[in-house]
Amino acid sequence: MRILGIDYGQKKIGLAFAEGSLAEPFKVLRVGSDEEALIKLGKVVKEEGVERIVVGISEAQMGGRSRKFGLRLRARLRTPVEFFDETLSTQDARRLSFQSGVSRKKRKQMEDAFAAALMLQSYLDNV
Repeated sequence: MRILGIDYGQKKIGLAFAEGSLAEPFKVLRVGSDEEALIKLGKVVKEEGVERIVVGISEAQMGGRSRKFGLRLRARLRTPVEFFDETLSTQDARRLSFQSGVSRKKRKQMEDAFAAALMLQSYLDNV
C-alpha cells in the first residue's frame, strides 16, 4: 500500500511516502492557499497511486488547522485520511539532518519533507 505522509503548513507542505515499513522524504510543496494545496496534492495522489494519507497534527491552533485541512482533503480526493501526532517532528528532522551531515541548503529546502517522513515513520511503527 502506498501511503502519503503530510506535514501541513500554510505556505509549505512536506511530503513523504511509504510502501511497506519504511518512510522516505519526497518533496516540499510551496503553496499560496489551501485551495492551491488541495489541487497540488490531488495531482500527487493521482500520479503516485496513493491509497492512504496520514496528516500530521501538532498542538494548539496549528493542530486544528491541520485537522481541518485533512478533512477537506479526504472529502475532495475521496481517499482515506488518518491523523497522527507530529509534535516536535520538525525540530527532530532538523537535528537528525544536521547530525547526518546534510548540507545547510538541502536541510532548508527539505526540512518539511524530512519532518513528514519522521511523522509517517512513527505512524508506521505504531500501527
